Amino acid sequence: MTDAGPNPADPRDTLDPAALDPAALDPVTLDPAALRHPDSLKWTAFDPDVIPMWVADMDFAVAPPIMDALRARLDRSLGYAQLTGDPTLKAQLSESLARHGLSGLGAEHMTFLPGVVPGIYAAVHALTSPGEPVVTMTPVYHPFHLAITDQDRRVAGVPLRDADGGYEINWAAMDAASRGSRLLLLCHPHNPTGRVWTAQELGKLRDLVLARDLFVMSDELHADLRYTDGPFESFAADPRVQSRTVTLTGPCKAFNTAGLGIGVMASHNAALLSRVRRAAGGLMGHESALSITMWQAALRDGGPWLADTVEYLRGNRDFLSAYLRQHLPWVKFHEAQATYLAWLDLRAHPRAADIQTFLLEEARIAVHDGPVFAHEGHKPQYQGFIRLNFATSRELLTEALNRMTAALNREM
Repeated sequence: MTDAGPNPADPRDTLDPAALDPAALDPVTLDPAALRHPDSLKWTAFDPDVIPMWVADMDFAVAPPIMDALRARLDRSLGYAQLTGDPTLKAQLSESLARHGLSGLGAEHMTFLPGVVPGIYAAVHALTSPGEPVVTMTPVYHPFHLAITDQDRRVAGVPLRDADGGYEINWAAMDAASRGSRLLLLCHPHNPTGRVWTAQELGKLRDLVLARDLFVMSDELHADLRYTDGPFESFAADPRVQSRTVTLTGPCKAFNTAGLGIGVMASHNAALLSRVRRAAGGLMGHESALSITMWQAALRDGGPWLADTVEYLRGNRDFLSAYLRQHLPWVKFHEAQATYLAWLDLRAHPRAADIQTFLLEEARIAVHDGPVFAHEGHKPQYQGFIRLNFATSRELLTEALNRMTAALNREM
Protein backbone atom coordinates (compact mmCIF):
# COMPACT_ATOMS: atom_id res chain seq x y z
CA MET A 1 0.00 0.00 0.00
CA THR A 2 1.30 3.43 -0.76
CA ASP A 3 1.82 6.06 1.91
CA ALA A 4 -0.66 8.83 1.17
CA GLY A 5 1.70 11.57 2.33
CA PRO A 6 2.24 14.86 0.51
CA ASN A 7 2.72 14.55 -3.21
CA PRO A 8 3.79 17.76 -4.94
CA ALA A 9 2.34 16.49 -8.22
CA ASP A 10 -1.14 16.31 -6.70
CA PRO A 11 -2.70 19.78 -6.33
CA ARG A 12 -5.04 18.52 -3.64
CA ASP A 13 -2.07 18.08 -1.32
CA THR A 14 -1.57 21.85 -1.20
CA LEU A 15 -5.17 22.56 -0.17
CA ASP A 16 -6.25 23.41 3.33
CA PRO A 17 -9.15 21.01 3.94
CA ALA A 18 -11.03 23.76 5.76
CA ALA A 19 -10.99 25.80 2.55
CA LEU A 20 -12.30 22.98 0.39
CA ASP A 21 -15.85 23.52 1.45
CA PRO A 22 -16.77 26.72 3.27
CA ALA A 23 -19.87 26.14 5.35
CA ALA A 24 -21.75 28.83 3.46
CA LEU A 25 -21.29 26.90 0.23
CA ASP A 26 -22.20 23.47 1.58
CA PRO A 27 -25.73 22.63 0.37
CA VAL A 28 -26.18 19.83 2.91
CA THR A 29 -27.01 20.50 6.56
CA LEU A 30 -27.87 17.56 8.79
CA ASP A 31 -29.12 17.60 12.36
CA PRO A 32 -27.80 14.67 14.42
CA ALA A 33 -30.81 14.92 16.72
CA ALA A 34 -33.15 14.37 13.77
CA LEU A 35 -31.01 11.55 12.38
CA ARG A 36 -31.00 9.79 15.75
CA HIS A 37 -34.61 8.60 15.50
CA PRO A 38 -35.54 5.21 17.01
CA ASP A 39 -35.91 3.51 13.61
CA SER A 40 -32.26 4.12 12.68
CA LEU A 41 -29.82 1.31 13.48
CA LYS A 42 -26.91 3.50 12.42
CA TRP A 43 -27.70 6.35 14.79
CA THR A 44 -28.99 4.38 17.81
CA ALA A 45 -26.44 1.57 18.08
CA PHE A 46 -24.08 3.76 20.10
CA ASP A 47 -24.30 6.50 22.74
CA PRO A 48 -25.83 9.83 21.68
CA ASP A 49 -22.46 11.61 21.60
CA VAL A 50 -20.99 9.15 19.08
CA ILE A 51 -20.84 10.05 15.38
CA PRO A 52 -21.73 6.84 13.48
CA MET A 53 -19.63 6.17 10.39
CA TRP A 54 -19.93 2.39 10.24
CA VAL A 55 -22.94 0.69 8.61
CA ALA A 56 -23.34 1.46 4.91
CA ASP A 57 -26.31 3.75 4.59
CA MET A 58 -26.28 7.48 3.88
CA ASP A 59 -27.45 10.25 6.19
CA PHE A 60 -29.15 12.09 3.32
CA ALA A 61 -32.91 12.29 2.83
CA VAL A 62 -34.44 9.98 0.25
CA ALA A 63 -35.09 11.52 -3.17
CA PRO A 64 -38.41 13.48 -3.23
CA PRO A 65 -39.76 11.58 -6.28
CA ILE A 66 -39.38 8.33 -4.36
CA MET A 67 -41.14 9.71 -1.30
CA ASP A 68 -43.95 11.08 -3.44
CA ALA A 69 -44.40 7.71 -5.14
CA LEU A 70 -44.50 5.89 -1.79
CA ARG A 71 -47.15 8.25 -0.42
CA ALA A 72 -49.26 7.79 -3.54
CA ARG A 73 -48.85 4.01 -3.29
CA LEU A 74 -50.41 4.04 0.17
CA ASP A 75 -53.65 5.22 -1.39
CA ARG A 76 -53.92 1.93 -3.24
CA SER A 77 -54.18 -1.68 -2.16
CA LEU A 78 -51.33 -3.20 -0.19
CA GLY A 79 -52.23 -6.73 -1.20
CA TYR A 80 -49.86 -9.16 -2.85
CA ALA A 81 -47.61 -7.71 -5.51
CA GLN A 82 -47.03 -9.52 -8.80
CA LEU A 83 -45.66 -12.85 -7.57
CA THR A 84 -43.87 -13.55 -10.86
CA GLY A 85 -42.11 -10.19 -10.68
CA ASP A 86 -43.50 -6.76 -11.44
CA PRO A 87 -43.45 -6.39 -15.26
CA THR A 88 -43.00 -2.61 -15.18
CA LEU A 89 -39.97 -2.85 -12.93
CA LYS A 90 -38.49 -5.68 -15.00
CA ALA A 91 -38.80 -3.58 -18.14
CA GLN A 92 -37.12 -0.65 -16.40
CA LEU A 93 -34.31 -2.88 -15.17
CA SER A 94 -33.79 -4.41 -18.59
CA GLU A 95 -33.09 -0.92 -19.92
CA SER A 96 -30.96 0.07 -16.93
CA LEU A 97 -28.81 -3.06 -16.95
CA ALA A 98 -28.29 -2.77 -20.69
CA ARG A 99 -26.33 0.40 -19.97
CA HIS A 100 -23.92 -1.77 -17.99
CA GLY A 101 -23.47 -4.13 -20.91
CA LEU A 102 -26.15 -6.64 -19.92
CA SER A 103 -28.25 -6.27 -23.04
CA GLY A 104 -31.01 -8.66 -24.07
CA LEU A 105 -32.35 -9.46 -20.59
CA GLY A 106 -36.01 -10.41 -20.78
CA ALA A 107 -38.48 -10.96 -17.96
CA GLU A 108 -37.41 -14.61 -17.70
CA HIS A 109 -33.83 -13.51 -17.05
CA MET A 110 -34.62 -11.66 -13.81
CA THR A 111 -35.96 -12.68 -10.43
CA PHE A 112 -36.56 -10.38 -7.49
CA LEU A 113 -35.17 -10.96 -4.01
CA PRO A 114 -35.78 -9.37 -0.61
CA GLY A 115 -32.21 -8.06 -0.84
CA VAL A 116 -28.83 -8.82 -2.35
CA VAL A 117 -27.45 -10.83 0.58
CA PRO A 118 -30.04 -13.64 0.19
CA GLY A 119 -28.86 -13.94 -3.41
CA ILE A 120 -25.27 -14.46 -2.27
CA TYR A 121 -26.39 -17.24 0.07
CA ALA A 122 -28.57 -18.80 -2.65
CA ALA A 123 -25.71 -18.85 -5.15
CA VAL A 124 -23.41 -20.61 -2.70
CA HIS A 125 -26.13 -23.10 -1.77
CA ALA A 126 -27.14 -23.87 -5.35
CA LEU A 127 -23.76 -24.01 -7.06
CA THR A 128 -21.52 -25.70 -4.47
CA SER A 129 -21.63 -28.56 -1.99
CA PRO A 130 -20.68 -28.70 1.70
CA GLY A 131 -16.95 -28.90 2.21
CA GLU A 132 -16.09 -27.34 -1.15
CA PRO A 133 -13.98 -24.19 -1.50
CA VAL A 134 -15.59 -20.98 -2.75
CA VAL A 135 -13.28 -18.32 -4.19
CA THR A 136 -13.44 -14.66 -3.24
CA MET A 137 -11.07 -11.72 -2.84
CA THR A 138 -10.29 -10.34 0.60
CA PRO A 139 -10.93 -8.04 2.30
CA VAL A 140 -14.54 -8.18 1.20
CA TYR A 141 -18.07 -7.39 2.36
CA HIS A 142 -18.50 -9.82 5.24
CA PRO A 143 -21.71 -11.62 4.07
CA PHE A 144 -19.51 -13.13 1.35
CA HIS A 145 -17.62 -15.07 4.01
CA LEU A 146 -20.72 -15.79 6.04
CA ALA A 147 -22.61 -17.17 3.04
CA ILE A 148 -19.77 -19.64 2.62
CA THR A 149 -19.05 -20.66 6.21
CA ASP A 150 -22.68 -20.61 7.40
CA GLN A 151 -23.40 -23.29 4.79
CA ASP A 152 -20.38 -25.44 5.65
CA ARG A 153 -18.29 -24.49 2.64
CA ARG A 154 -14.67 -23.31 2.81
CA VAL A 155 -13.46 -19.80 2.00
CA ALA A 156 -10.74 -19.83 -0.65
CA GLY A 157 -9.76 -16.25 0.09
CA VAL A 158 -7.36 -14.42 -2.21
CA PRO A 159 -5.93 -11.30 -0.52
CA LEU A 160 -5.83 -8.27 -2.79
CA ARG A 161 -2.35 -6.99 -3.46
CA ASP A 162 -1.40 -3.44 -2.58
CA ALA A 163 0.11 -1.37 -5.40
CA ASP A 164 0.88 2.28 -6.01
CA GLY A 165 -2.32 2.84 -7.97
CA GLY A 166 -4.61 0.94 -5.63
CA TYR A 167 -5.49 -2.61 -4.75
CA GLU A 168 -4.89 -5.23 -7.42
CA ILE A 169 -5.87 -8.84 -7.98
CA ASN A 170 -3.17 -11.36 -7.16
CA TRP A 171 -3.49 -13.40 -10.32
CA ALA A 172 -1.23 -16.28 -9.33
CA ALA A 173 -3.09 -16.69 -6.04
CA MET A 174 -6.44 -16.40 -7.80
CA ASP A 175 -5.52 -19.14 -10.24
CA ALA A 176 -4.33 -21.41 -7.44
CA ALA A 177 -7.46 -20.82 -5.36
CA SER A 178 -9.69 -21.54 -8.36
CA ARG A 179 -8.38 -25.08 -8.78
CA GLY A 180 -10.90 -27.41 -7.22
CA SER A 181 -13.57 -24.74 -6.82
CA ARG A 182 -16.80 -24.29 -8.76
CA LEU A 183 -17.81 -20.76 -7.76
CA LEU A 184 -16.29 -17.28 -7.65
CA LEU A 185 -17.99 -14.60 -5.55
CA LEU A 186 -17.06 -11.27 -7.14
CA CYS A 187 -17.64 -7.83 -5.60
CA HIS A 188 -17.68 -5.20 -8.38
CA PRO A 189 -17.29 -2.35 -7.46
CA HIS A 190 -15.38 -3.73 -4.53
CA ASN A 191 -16.43 -3.23 -0.93
CA PRO A 192 -14.53 -2.16 1.20
CA THR A 193 -11.62 -0.96 -0.98
CA GLY A 194 -13.73 1.02 -3.48
CA ARG A 195 -12.02 -0.46 -6.54
CA VAL A 196 -13.83 -0.51 -9.88
CA TRP A 197 -12.28 -3.35 -11.84
CA THR A 198 -11.00 -2.18 -15.22
CA ALA A 199 -11.89 -3.66 -18.60
CA GLN A 200 -8.46 -5.28 -18.70
CA GLU A 201 -8.87 -6.80 -15.25
CA LEU A 202 -12.37 -8.03 -16.07
CA GLY A 203 -11.08 -9.60 -19.28
CA LYS A 204 -8.34 -11.44 -17.46
CA LEU A 205 -10.76 -12.57 -14.79
CA ARG A 206 -13.15 -13.88 -17.43
CA ASP A 207 -10.32 -15.85 -19.04
CA LEU A 208 -9.54 -17.44 -15.69
CA VAL A 209 -13.21 -18.26 -15.04
CA LEU A 210 -13.43 -20.01 -18.40
CA ALA A 211 -10.15 -21.86 -17.93
CA ARG A 212 -11.20 -23.13 -14.49
CA ASP A 213 -14.86 -23.74 -15.43
CA LEU A 214 -16.25 -21.55 -12.64
CA PHE A 215 -19.69 -20.16 -11.99
CA VAL A 216 -19.70 -16.49 -10.98
CA MET A 217 -21.90 -14.51 -8.63
CA SER A 218 -21.18 -10.83 -9.33
CA ASP A 219 -22.45 -8.40 -6.67
CA GLU A 220 -22.74 -5.04 -8.48
CA LEU A 221 -24.71 -3.19 -5.83
CA HIS A 222 -22.49 -0.08 -5.86
CA ALA A 223 -22.30 0.29 -9.65
CA ASP A 224 -24.16 3.61 -9.67
CA LEU A 225 -21.89 5.15 -7.02
CA ARG A 226 -18.79 5.58 -9.17
CA TYR A 227 -16.31 8.42 -9.51
CA THR A 228 -14.59 6.95 -12.56
CA ASP A 229 -15.25 8.18 -16.09
CA GLY A 230 -17.28 6.28 -18.65
CA PRO A 231 -20.00 3.65 -18.34
CA PHE A 232 -19.88 0.80 -15.89
CA GLU A 233 -18.95 -2.59 -17.35
CA SER A 234 -20.69 -5.54 -15.74
CA PHE A 235 -18.74 -8.77 -15.42
CA ALA A 236 -21.33 -10.54 -17.60
CA ALA A 237 -21.11 -7.93 -20.36
CA ASP A 238 -18.90 -10.43 -22.24
CA PRO A 239 -21.07 -13.09 -23.94
CA ARG A 240 -18.44 -15.73 -23.18
CA VAL A 241 -19.34 -15.75 -19.48
CA GLN A 242 -23.06 -14.96 -19.59
CA SER A 243 -24.21 -18.56 -19.32
CA ARG A 244 -22.25 -19.09 -16.09
CA THR A 245 -22.91 -15.77 -14.30
CA VAL A 246 -25.62 -14.45 -12.02
CA THR A 247 -25.53 -10.72 -11.35
CA LEU A 248 -26.96 -9.19 -8.19
CA THR A 249 -27.91 -5.57 -7.70
CA GLY A 250 -30.46 -3.34 -6.02
CA PRO A 251 -31.34 0.28 -5.22
CA CYS A 252 -30.52 0.42 -1.52
CA LYS A 253 -27.02 1.92 -1.76
CA ALA A 254 -27.46 4.34 -4.66
CA PHE A 255 -30.87 5.60 -3.45
CA ASN A 256 -30.40 5.14 0.31
CA THR A 257 -33.38 2.83 0.76
CA ALA A 258 -31.93 -0.02 2.83
CA GLY A 259 -35.09 -0.20 4.92
CA LEU A 260 -37.11 -1.17 1.83
CA GLY A 261 -35.41 -4.45 1.04
CA ILE A 262 -35.34 -5.51 -2.59
CA GLY A 263 -32.80 -6.80 -5.06
CA VAL A 264 -32.65 -8.51 -8.41
CA MET A 265 -30.75 -11.54 -9.62
CA ALA A 266 -30.20 -11.48 -13.36
CA SER A 267 -28.67 -13.95 -15.77
CA HIS A 268 -28.78 -14.55 -19.49
CA ASN A 269 -29.02 -18.23 -18.55
CA ALA A 270 -32.64 -18.65 -17.43
CA ALA A 271 -32.01 -22.24 -16.32
CA LEU A 272 -29.12 -21.14 -14.09
CA LEU A 273 -31.27 -18.37 -12.65
CA SER A 274 -34.03 -20.83 -11.84
CA ARG A 275 -31.54 -23.23 -10.27
CA VAL A 276 -30.21 -20.59 -7.91
CA ARG A 277 -33.64 -19.26 -7.00
CA ARG A 278 -35.02 -22.77 -6.33
CA ALA A 279 -32.15 -23.49 -3.96
CA ALA A 280 -33.61 -21.06 -1.45
CA GLY A 281 -37.17 -22.18 -2.03
CA GLY A 282 -39.63 -20.66 0.41
CA LEU A 283 -36.82 -19.68 2.77
CA MET A 284 -36.08 -16.48 0.87
CA GLY A 285 -39.40 -14.66 0.81
CA HIS A 286 -40.57 -12.01 -1.64
CA GLU A 287 -39.99 -8.36 -2.34
CA SER A 288 -42.53 -6.00 -0.77
CA ALA A 289 -45.12 -3.89 -2.58
CA LEU A 290 -43.57 -0.64 -1.34
CA SER A 291 -40.07 -1.69 -2.35
CA ILE A 292 -41.30 -2.25 -5.91
CA THR A 293 -42.87 1.21 -5.97
CA MET A 294 -39.67 2.72 -4.58
CA TRP A 295 -37.42 1.12 -7.21
CA GLN A 296 -39.78 2.05 -10.05
CA ALA A 297 -39.69 5.69 -8.95
CA ALA A 298 -35.91 5.63 -8.50
CA LEU A 299 -35.35 4.36 -12.04
CA ARG A 300 -37.97 6.65 -13.54
CA ASP A 301 -37.33 9.94 -11.73
CA GLY A 302 -34.35 9.53 -9.41
CA GLY A 303 -31.56 10.23 -11.89
CA PRO A 304 -31.02 13.94 -11.10
CA TRP A 305 -30.99 13.28 -7.34
CA LEU A 306 -28.50 10.45 -7.80
CA ALA A 307 -26.20 12.57 -9.97
CA ASP A 308 -26.19 15.36 -7.39
CA THR A 309 -25.57 12.89 -4.58
CA VAL A 310 -22.62 11.26 -6.35
CA GLU A 311 -21.06 14.68 -6.91
CA TYR A 312 -21.48 15.56 -3.24
CA LEU A 313 -19.96 12.22 -2.26
CA ARG A 314 -17.08 12.87 -4.64
CA GLY A 315 -16.50 16.15 -2.81
CA ASN A 316 -16.56 14.34 0.53
CA ARG A 317 -14.08 11.77 -0.78
CA ASP A 318 -11.72 14.49 -1.98
CA PHE A 319 -12.13 16.42 1.26
CA LEU A 320 -11.36 13.29 3.28
CA SER A 321 -8.24 12.61 1.20
CA ALA A 322 -6.92 16.16 1.55
CA TYR A 323 -7.65 16.17 5.26
CA LEU A 324 -5.75 12.94 5.86
CA ARG A 325 -2.79 14.11 3.82
CA GLN A 326 -2.56 17.28 5.84
CA HIS A 327 -3.43 16.13 9.35
CA LEU A 328 -2.73 12.38 9.43
CA PRO A 329 -0.04 11.83 6.77
CA TRP A 330 0.98 8.51 8.30
CA VAL A 331 -2.43 6.97 7.53
CA LYS A 332 -2.23 4.89 4.37
CA PHE A 333 -5.13 4.70 1.94
CA HIS A 334 -6.21 4.65 -1.68
CA GLU A 335 -9.03 6.91 -2.83
CA ALA A 336 -12.25 5.05 -3.47
CA GLN A 337 -13.20 4.80 -7.15
CA ALA A 338 -16.76 3.93 -6.09
CA THR A 339 -18.90 3.58 -2.95
CA TYR A 340 -19.00 6.07 -0.07
CA LEU A 341 -16.60 3.96 2.00
CA ALA A 342 -12.95 4.66 2.79
CA TRP A 343 -10.61 1.76 3.62
CA LEU A 344 -7.91 3.21 5.88
CA ASP A 345 -4.72 1.59 7.16
CA LEU A 346 -3.93 2.74 10.71
CA ARG A 347 -1.48 -0.05 11.49
CA ALA A 348 1.26 2.48 12.28
CA HIS A 349 -0.66 3.60 15.37
CA PRO A 350 0.26 2.20 18.80
CA ARG A 351 -3.37 1.18 19.36
CA ALA A 352 -3.74 -0.60 16.01
CA ALA A 353 -4.63 -3.87 17.74
CA ASP A 354 -7.86 -2.39 19.11
CA ILE A 355 -8.28 0.61 16.84
CA GLN A 356 -12.06 0.39 16.53
CA THR A 357 -12.50 0.34 20.31
CA PHE A 358 -9.94 3.13 20.69
CA LEU A 359 -11.74 5.41 18.21
CA LEU A 360 -15.09 4.69 19.83
CA GLU A 361 -13.87 5.39 23.35
CA GLU A 362 -11.40 8.21 22.72
CA ALA A 363 -12.78 9.95 19.60
CA ARG A 364 -16.44 9.04 20.01
CA ILE A 365 -16.77 7.91 16.41
CA ALA A 366 -17.99 4.48 15.32
CA VAL A 367 -16.28 2.76 12.40
CA HIS A 368 -16.15 -0.77 11.06
CA ASP A 369 -13.17 -2.82 12.19
CA GLY A 370 -10.93 -4.22 9.45
CA PRO A 371 -11.00 -7.90 10.55
CA VAL A 372 -14.78 -7.95 9.94
CA PHE A 373 -13.96 -8.08 6.22
CA ALA A 374 -11.84 -11.22 6.41
CA HIS A 375 -12.57 -14.85 7.20
CA GLU A 376 -11.16 -16.83 10.09
CA GLY A 377 -7.42 -17.27 9.85
CA HIS A 378 -7.02 -14.11 7.76
CA LYS A 379 -8.44 -11.62 10.25
CA PRO A 380 -5.11 -10.72 11.93
CA GLN A 381 -3.65 -9.28 8.73
CA TYR A 382 -6.41 -6.64 8.67
CA GLN A 383 -6.05 -5.62 12.30
CA GLY A 384 -5.48 -1.86 12.29
CA PHE A 385 -7.61 -1.22 9.20
CA ILE A 386 -10.96 0.55 9.42
CA ARG A 387 -13.82 1.17 7.01
CA LEU A 388 -15.23 4.68 7.32
CA ASN A 389 -18.56 5.78 5.83
CA PHE A 390 -18.30 9.35 4.47
CA ALA A 391 -21.92 9.65 3.24
CA THR A 392 -22.86 12.48 5.55
CA SER A 393 -22.71 16.26 5.59
CA ARG A 394 -19.34 17.96 5.24
CA GLU A 395 -19.87 19.46 8.68
CA LEU A 396 -20.35 16.09 10.38
CA LEU A 397 -17.50 14.55 8.38
CA THR A 398 -15.19 17.37 9.47
CA GLU A 399 -16.21 16.98 13.12
CA ALA A 400 -15.56 13.23 12.98
CA LEU A 401 -12.16 13.69 11.36
CA ASN A 402 -11.19 16.36 13.88
CA ARG A 403 -12.12 14.02 16.71
CA MET A 404 -10.21 11.17 15.11
CA THR A 405 -7.11 13.30 14.57
CA ALA A 406 -7.05 14.60 18.12
CA ALA A 407 -7.43 11.13 19.61
CA LEU A 408 -4.90 9.45 17.35
CA ASN A 409 -2.28 12.15 17.81
CA ARG A 410 -2.55 11.99 21.62
CA GLU A 411 -1.36 8.38 21.50
CA MET A 412 1.37 8.70 18.84
